[in-house]
Amino acid sequence: MKNLYDVMQLLKSYGTVIYTGDRQADLDLMEDEIKELYKQQFISAKDFSAALLILRQRRNEK
Repeated sequence: MKNLYDVMQLLKSYGTVIYTGDRQADLDLMEDEIKELYKQQFISAKDFSAALLILRQRRNEK
């Protein structure tokens, strides 16, 4: 997983598409969904940490 598109594709593979029109809200919702997928053991720890890192980097970009 290398970029936001990869995170979005991971979420899409589990039936989740997030688009609210608000970039910050989208990133927050994606992070919540990634955490839930990990909590339910649908994704590996490696994918979880990579996705969180990407989302947090994008959140800090202006």
